[in-house]
This record gives sequence, structure tokens and C-alpha cells, in this order.
Amino acid sequence: MTRVNDSHQEVFDPVRRRWVALTPEEWVRQHTIVRMHEDYGYPLEVMQVEGTITVNGMTRRCDIVVYRDGNPWMIVECKKSEIPLTQKVCDQACRYNTVLHVPMLLLTNGNQQVVVRVDYQGGRLEMLKEIPAWKKNVKK
Repeated sequence: MTRVNDSHQEVFDPVRRRWVALTPEEWVRQHTIVRMHEDYGYPLEVMQVEGTITVNGMTRRCDIVVYRDGNPWMIVECKKSEIPLTQKVCDQACRYNTVLHVPMLLLTNGNQQVVVRVDYQGGRLEMLKEIPAWKKNVKK
């Protein structure tokens, strides 16, 4: 749902329950929220949008953090559609993960997505074919 407010376009964020400026990155974030909710069964209540964390003494915002049993479970990093999903984007999500210690990462630019399971015991990242359905997710 969009509207024009003071000559700029806004979109309603169902997680934050408020209107926000519709930037190219915000379009990807909102599309991802709707897709995770409608296609994969993620409740809106388990998502946090633009939550702040401190990484190496600097304040950063995670696009979306999904919580499971009250703990961070997935970091979602959204880029505008022109930004390719490079190693740099993955590194950004991994830096955020040094603080949150989640088992799942999702990188998306709206056209492409990369889903990664973090294998802490093996010290590696495992690529998944798609976003895991909420009810099938393994608890942390």
C-alpha cells in the first residue's frame, strides 16, 4: 500500500506499523517482508526492521532481523535492485552476525536472493536453494 505525502511517495510497513519513505531499498525490504510472510509463513511479529546494533564500536542498522523463541535467528540484508549480491554484501551480513550470532542469513536485491545457513561447528557457510518455511525451521 503506497501513498503520496508532501510530494514524496511512502509505503506502509506492516512490521513497524507506520508509513515510511519509498526508496529503492525500502521497496526491496517491503517486498521481502511480504514474501516471507505470505509465501513462507513468517509471522510479522517475529520480524524487526532497522534494529540497531553496535559493530566494532559503530552503530549499524540491520534491515530485518527475524527472531525465534525470543532470540535472533536470521539476518536479512536488503539492497536496491541495481546492487549485485557480491562478497561485499555477504561480508556486511557476516559482520552484523558477529554481534547477533544467527544461524541464517538472507541477502536480497529484489531480483536475486542468497540464503545461507551458518555452520558454526564446521566454520563454514552453506548455501540453501530457498528461504526455509517458518514451520519447518530448525530451532537455534
